[in-house]
Amino acid sequence: MSQQQERSGSDDEQDGIGKPEKAEGLRSREVTEGYERAPHRAMFRAMGFDDEDLASPMVGVPNPAADITPCNVHLDDVAQAAIEGIDEAGGMPIEFGTVTISDAISMGTEGMKTSLISRELIADSVELVSFGERMDALVTVAGCDKNLPGMMMAAIRTDLPSVFLYGGSIMPGEHDGRDITVQNVFEGVGAVAHGDMSEAELDEMERHACPGAGSCGGMFTANTMASISEAIGLAPLGSASPPAEDEERYDVAREAGEVVLDCVKNDRKPSDVLSKESFENAIAVQVALGGSTNGVLHVLAMAAEAGIDLDIEEFNEISRRTPKIANLQPGGSRVMEDLHELGGVPVVIRRLLEGGYVHGDAMTVTGRTIAEELETLDLPSDEEIEADFLYTVEEPLHEEGAIKILTGNLAPEGAVLKVTGDDNFHHEGPARVFENEEDAMAYVQEGEIESGDVIVIRNEGPQGGPGMREMLGVTAAVVGAGHEDDVAMITDGRFSGATRGPMVGHAAPEAFVGGPIAAVEDGDTVTIDIPEREISVDLSEGELEERLEDWEPPEPNYTSGVLAKYGMAFGSAANGAVTNPGLTRNE
Repeated sequence: MSQQQERSGSDDEQDGIGKPEKAEGLRSREVTEGYERAPHRAMFRAMGFDDEDLASPMVGVPNPAADITPCNVHLDDVAQAAIEGIDEAGGMPIEFGTVTISDAISMGTEGMKTSLISRELIADSVELVSFGERMDALVTVAGCDKNLPGMMMAAIRTDLPSVFLYGGSIMPGEHDGRDITVQNVFEGVGAVAHGDMSEAELDEMERHACPGAGSCGGMFTANTMASISEAIGLAPLGSASPPAEDEERYDVAREAGEVVLDCVKNDRKPSDVLSKESFENAIAVQVALGGSTNGVLHVLAMAAEAGIDLDIEEFNEISRRTPKIANLQPGGSRVMEDLHELGGVPVVIRRLLEGGYVHGDAMTVTGRTIAEELETLDLPSDEEIEADFLYTVEEPLHEEGAIKILTGNLAPEGAVLKVTGDDNFHHEGPARVFENEEDAMAYVQEGEIESGDVIVIRNEGPQGGPGMREMLGVTAAVVGAGHEDDVAMITDGRFSGATRGPMVGHAAPEAFVGGPIAAVEDGDTVTIDIPEREISVDLSEGELEERLEDWEPPEPNYTSGVLAKYGMAFGSAANGAVTNPGLTRNE
């Protein structure tokens, strides 16, 4: 439906006498008030806006709707519901578009190098439009993985009254009497290559894994960041879990439109909501849910944008003291929709709050604290919740959270691991070194992989890739080939939220800038020790230095275009791989 069709009222009915008085202090007055702005108002009137609209707060609705991923294919409808909420609450909604990249479709190809860049480009484009058009507030809509941090970073950077709105996750598919997701299909590729599954069965899985619109259903990156949006206070509690195609999703969208006008009225901005405690809450929820390793990168980037001092080692500190209480995919079998049936992310936050693991006095976008907001929700009591995948803090799935930051001579600035199996995992094995993802994938698919291997993939970092490709194709192929527990991997790139097994990413410094991972050779013994949070190579300090002295920086993979531009701008993964030049953490 066009904006012209949606608008009610007619300028013919209003002669300018007794026009609504515009709220004080709104930036949009720069383009809507005074006789000098008659040309500007003429442009707005061409789109169906009337005097009542022009006297109202101008609320931007950035929308990455696209037909290139099921995560975003329905976002026009979600955005429309938010627009209705804004309009009914007395705002002037203005929808505009931005980009998205399908992580799942670009996975395993050179195109995946654009994924992390899209996070930055989304933040940049929303900042540009809202600044250029003098908007007063934002309802940021997001679907696929990098949409979520990109939109939240934009809200933080602009510091306009903002509400984050997730598009919701896909329902699970069904195959052979069990629920499946795209994770199972990726792992099926490895099983076929290893001879453990027929191509016919893989074809059947392919046709049923993704039954409709929505982001990937497990506790992968999109659902991790959606959960974080609640925990950090940028989205209303309960907004993350309603499925994409459920009517509740559209109720959430309309509520977002209403809440943002309350934010405008009370001049409540992200800087008023976010604090160090907010970020600690976000990490606690991430590790308790078993969220994606990408959450580490994105939370660090958001903290950098917000000017909050957050170090990667703090993920370790919080994970050590926070129990893991959910068993969702990729480690478990359940998905976000299952958690929604129990009450969603607020149920998890409530258990953590009662156990003393989150700060109940942290602010939220509604103007109430986390503790106060929980009191407004109609949640089932803990006694009413019976689920084999949601645990109590007294009897958790694991005593510690799922995210581990490993350090050692192979990653002195840290590397990131999500535990999906044995929390006491220790592995020593020979390095099998690859300069890119494609060569490693060929090694696995050709059956060269052996028990005990440590696959090392380098030059895939923020600058070296550029863009830190996710490598679900390789990790899923390893698991599909039956090596979930006896083959490890380390990379300066990233992993998908759907990755499982002892896969260590974000090794920093990256190889492209001379990090120690650049010095590893085939056959070197690599140690990964989860209890000790160690990742190291069996080389002395002198041997490492000698190898690095002989190392020569590789030529950039791209010397022009968007990949070259953002590749040169990326900072270290240990600081969130941000590109904003004004951030002191961009080093």
